[in-house]
Amino acid sequence: VQLVESGGGLVQPGGSLRLSCAASGFIFSAYYMHWVRLAPGKEREGVALLDRDGTIIYADSVKGRFTTSQDTSKNTLYLEMNSLDVSDTAVYYCGAGRYCSLSYITIWGQGTQVTVS
Repeated sequence: VQLVESGGGLVQPGGSLRLSCAASGFIFSAYYMHWVRLAPGKEREGVALLDRDGTIIYADSVKGRFTTSQDTSKNTLYLEMNSLDVSDTAVYYCGAGRYCSLSYITIWGQGTQVTVS
């Protein structure tokens, strides 16, 4: 059972990146899927939540700029990030949990660094 992220990197302000999160060993559609970021000196922040019924909730800080989607045939979650700002610099994680709260995430990816500079 694991999540593997990819797609991070260095991008200039205003640029775009797409992160991928490939799930194996479980069907992520049975879980609440999260994108979470952790920046130096800041608390972790839930960026996006994909509910099991397909409802998506975004943090106010990324609303209108980030889009999450899933490809169930590939058991993969994506995070499309546009109009990136230096404040978006963080390690981004995907996580899966049986309940919607970040506290109930039981499966974490290894994280991928996004640097906006």
